[in-house]
Amino acid sequence: MNIEKATIKDVIQIQKLVNSFAERGQMLARPLSEIYENIRDFFVIREGAEVVACAALHISWSDLAEVKSLAVEVEHRRRKMGTALVRACVDEATALGITTVFCLTYQPEFFGTCGFKLVEKKELPHKVWGECYRCPKFPDCDESAMLFRIPVAVAA
Repeated sequence: MNIEKATIKDVIQIQKLVNSFAERGQMLARPLSEIYENIRDFFVIREGAEVVACAALHISWSDLAEVKSLAVEVEHRRRKMGTALVRACVDEATALGITTVFCLTYQPEFFGTCGFKLVEKKELPHKVWGECYRCPKFPDCDESAMLFRIPVAVAA
C-alpha cells in the first residue's frame, strides 16, 4: 500500500468517496470547492488510477491539527488503509511540530485503536468557533471528539 499526497487530479474522486459516506450519514459532505482549497491537506491511497482511500490533516492552530475526511471504499476495508492514513496524518503533524491531533468522528472505536482518546468538544475551542458553527448540525453535533497527544521530544 502506497500513501501519497493528493493532487488536483484526485479532487473529484476524493469528493465522490467522502460524499458516498456522507449520504449514509457516516460523515459530513464536502463540496468540491473545499477539497480544492485544502488539497494539500489530503493523503490518498490508489489502486491504479483510482483513489480507494483518503484522509486529510488540517492545521487548526500552532499546536492543533485535525484528521478529517477519512474514508476507505467498503471493498477495501480490513486492509489497514484507514490506520495507515491516520498514521500518515500523525507523522506529518509530528514533523510540523504540532503536539495535538484531534478528530470528530462517528467511529470512536476505530480511532481508539489508533491511540486517540475521547474528550469533550469544549476542549477544542479553535475547531468549534473556527468551523463547527457553520455546520448544519451545530450546536447539536452527534460526533465524538477525540484527541491524540504527540509526545514532545526532550532535548538531551
